[in-house]
Amino acid sequence: MDLVNLTINGKPVSVPKKTTILDAAKKLNINIPNLCHLHMQDINMKNQCASCRVCIVDTPRGFVPSCATNVSEGMVVNTNTPRVLEARKTIVELLLSDHPQDCLICDKSGNCELQKIAQDLGIRGVQFKGAKNELPIDNSSKSIIRDPNKCILCRRCETMCNEIQKVGVLSAVNRGFDTSISTFFNTDLSETNCTYCGQCIAVCPTGALSEVNNIPKVWSAISDENKTCVVQVAPAVRVALGEEFGLEDGTVSTGKMVAALRLLGFKYVFDTNFAADLTILEEASEFLHRLEKGANLPILTSCCPAWINYIEHQYPDLLHLPSTCKSPQEMFGAVAKNYFAPKIGLTPQDLTVVSVMPCVAKKYECSRDELGQGDVLDVDISITTRELAKMIKEAGIDFDNLEPDCFDNPLGESTGAADIFGATGGVLESALRTAYEWVTQEELENVDFKALRGFEGIKEASIDVGGTLVNVCAASSLGSAKKLMDEVREGKSKYHIIEIMACPGGCVAGGGQPYHGGDYDKIKARAKALYDIDANKPLRKSHKNPSILTLYKELLGEPYSENAHKYLHTTYFDKSNVFCENK
Repeated sequence: MDLVNLTINGKPVSVPKKTTILDAAKKLNINIPNLCHLHMQDINMKNQCASCRVCIVDTPRGFVPSCATNVSEGMVVNTNTPRVLEARKTIVELLLSDHPQDCLICDKSGNCELQKIAQDLGIRGVQFKGAKNELPIDNSSKSIIRDPNKCILCRRCETMCNEIQKVGVLSAVNRGFDTSISTFFNTDLSETNCTYCGQCIAVCPTGALSEVNNIPKVWSAISDENKTCVVQVAPAVRVALGEEFGLEDGTVSTGKMVAALRLLGFKYVFDTNFAADLTILEEASEFLHRLEKGANLPILTSCCPAWINYIEHQYPDLLHLPSTCKSPQEMFGAVAKNYFAPKIGLTPQDLTVVSVMPCVAKKYECSRDELGQGDVLDVDISITTRELAKMIKEAGIDFDNLEPDCFDNPLGESTGAADIFGATGGVLESALRTAYEWVTQEELENVDFKALRGFEGIKEASIDVGGTLVNVCAASSLGSAKKLMDEVREGKSKYHIIEIMACPGGCVAGGGQPYHGGDYDKIKARAKALYDIDANKPLRKSHKNPSILTLYKELLGEPYSENAHKYLHTTYFDKSNVFCENK
């Protein structure tokens, strides 16, 4: 490998050709502040638009943006001279001059990168006065709020939406002072092709993009004496929530989380993992039915609501391919209201189901009219991991010192197969564990399908299932999904099952998780924690969950039966010409 030699702040360093100054500085543990740069090596994304100029450094060529300038042999770089620091302060002050000064009440306060850089640079006032943008806030959707007045034109959201997710909703419009990141014709987000994956929120450095705040609704539900309020928690939440309280990345905080939810006032604390196991029995059954008939293949997983939104808008001609299974969130709600409620002497109307999810698309999903029985929705309110952390802090709960507690039963029992739903490839791996044993009637000794693990955009494997070679594939990100769907549409796909998760890396990197800032070491730590939970559970196959077997005996009958369809399956809609989340 050809190396380039240079010095940064008087320290020598050798790096490969075409390395940026910013990345070279990292080799020396030199921090150069930046706002627009977004480098996610694990998903092969690098944004070098150099729009913010905060990362300027001094070179023989003068000031250059370090994120978009490659090193050269013998280059001498200074990152912190008085001239550089003064210029950097000026740039940040200019950004602040057209930025709302409401940091104390901003949703991103404490996590705002602009705020942190201003503090680090010692900026205590803004010398520039002048006109400010006053643009309308878009709160039309049930998942995402856009406040263009807080946008600093870093274009990270645009890069994520267009380059990684291939959704194409956000783009820069106008010129000069009137430039903004907007939708086509500044249309409300709810009337676009937005999937609500929330990856734009995950990368936004300020409060320009945030999730719809459902915390007041939850407090109200908990205090409603006429209702019994229960909560379910997704697998990815338990390995990320601790980050909000200073715990090490990937810390498993299941017990503390359950204890905190009880202290918040929920009557029952359940596990979405229970419904993940249930999903596997239904999805594996559906796959085997289709495989036997040789029809409607490849079957596409349907656990991710952002992915379902995407296929409804972009590939309506392929809507016969997704599994008709509801997501685990919705299956849980259906079971809670139609199975658990009667067990404790309540009607479905008496029960309020709250979900804690790593995902902002879940907020939209639980509002879909078809996901319920009559006028009773399966899930009433969904909040993110971040929102749960805010509620815990608001209630003054000492999370670090909580004594671990356990989920309530029967909707709290799960296998290891359910835990790995939170990582890309996990749903597919879990389905294969069950499908293999059902077809072969043999014990599957090695349950780890490691070829489906990792952060590659597309992972594939071929599995011998009772003499039939089953080709499977897991897609991470909607951009990867697009490649696979184009092949399916063209009749070139070789797969029998395709798992799709909208967020790069899966739910562990969901749009509602603690902000990771492009640091995929955090995401890897969360995923590893889920696999560790799975490896250490006594039951690792969904069809071995005794509570699930009891549910079938007492309510559903057999997997994929008429009664199972009534509560656990759904339909999808062609939204290619209907840009409205309420239709």
